[in-house]
Amino acid sequence: MSEPEIADKKPAVLELEIGTYWWCRCGRSKTQPWCDGSHKGTEFSPVEVRIEEKRRYAMCVCKHTGNQPFCDGTHKTL
Repeated sequence: MSEPEIADKKPAVLELEIGTYWWCRCGRSKTQPWCDGSHKGTEFSPVEVRIEEKRRYAMCVCKHTGNQPFCDGTHKTL
């Protein structure tokens, strides 16, 4: 499998409403951390994220987290 592009080396900390979101896995999206369809033609596909509690979340933008789609600090080692 190819490596995703690193969109940023810090998380996107967002207040999210309850609902369903699509997290960009490829790193190409212009609407990070969310998918905008830029993965088309690659082996990547977005990750469905179901938020069940309104609060702040740290969403991974480096695309190398071990806890997709949430930041686990991996960006500090890239």
